[in-house]
Amino acid sequence: MHIEKLQLRNYRNYKEQSLEFENKVNVFLGENAQGKTNVMESIYVLAMARSYRTAKDKELISWDEEYAKIEGSIKKRNSSFDLSLVISQKGKKAKISRIEQRRLTDYVGHLNVVMFAPEDLNLVKGSPQVRRRFIDMEIGQVNAVYLNDLSVYQKILSQRNSLLREMYRNKSQQNMTMLEILTEQLIDKAARVTLKRLKYMEKLQSWAEPIHHGISRGLETLKIHYKPTIEVCDELDLSKMIEAFHLKFGKIKEKEIDRGTSLFGPHRDDLLFSVNGKDVQTFGSQGQQRTTALSLKLAEIDLIHSEVGEYPILLLDDVLSELDDFRQSHLLNTIQGKVQTFVTTTSVEGIHHETLEKAATYKVHAGSIERLK
Repeated sequence: MHIEKLQLRNYRNYKEQSLEFENKVNVFLGENAQGKTNVMESIYVLAMARSYRTAKDKELISWDEEYAKIEGSIKKRNSSFDLSLVISQKGKKAKISRIEQRRLTDYVGHLNVVMFAPEDLNLVKGSPQVRRRFIDMEIGQVNAVYLNDLSVYQKILSQRNSLLREMYRNKSQQNMTMLEILTEQLIDKAARVTLKRLKYMEKLQSWAEPIHHGISRGLETLKIHYKPTIEVCDELDLSKMIEAFHLKFGKIKEKEIDRGTSLFGPHRDDLLFSVNGKDVQTFGSQGQQRTTALSLKLAEIDLIHSEVGEYPILLLDDVLSELDDFRQSHLLNTIQGKVQTFVTTTSVEGIHHETLEKAATYKVHAGSIERLK
């Protein structure tokens, strides 16, 4: 799949901008704070209906404007369609070929993207929250059911935590029946979310391990471990998962009431990485951590292709300068002729690769974009 046309209106520092793209590498050149990353973000938001840079949608709207609009013409192997996303103070309105979508979960997944930015290099050594977000965003764009299950889980979790806080403040167990109802509802969604995460990580492992082996010149073996907060058996079965959650919540009910919060579930799970049997987060060098992050991102490309039959769009936001020559070459060799890619950088000097030499190049300055070649 690829984007043929992108139109921005009142998006960050772009009042009006229309761009047409070829199905190859597209490089955006410019100094910092000119709007390069805003273009990348807009493509991500068009696909995911949310930003990877901020949780506040109002920050995406140009100063003193009431709304921002992103439109894209998408080409797949067997179809073409338009996406439209309007962001305002009232919320988001998403359309697919001019048909408004009732839920954002019905919209997400029509355009698949893989984002690789400098902060993604912290995927390995960052907080568990960063890794959970990585998991959720990647599964969500290839599995609408997962996205819906996760959304419902988060709503029930919020309700349950509010009830637990109230029971903690009042030192009362009068609402025990309501707690049991919410716990039952939470367990069903928690089991489904956990099961899908475990299965997805197994697939990601199968793609990431050989990629990491190649980047490390055959010296390292990467293993990905999804670490849920409950004990799970080797057989990934929904009924057994639900049973395990019931057992866990039954044991910790009084502790949760005493602390006024939900202590277990997918919202507290984590993702662990090991190289040659050693924990990368704790014992890995910076080079090993970066190789692991790069392997995960490249594995996402192949995994999405295996799931939806199309390669996703790759967004490389100022990340080439963060990689050494060998990792740069490995990345560029992997995407060459296969994935429509958008690259932002202040300069391509010193990066000698056929992929960039054949790329379409754009100059970005003060919220204006001009094609150079």
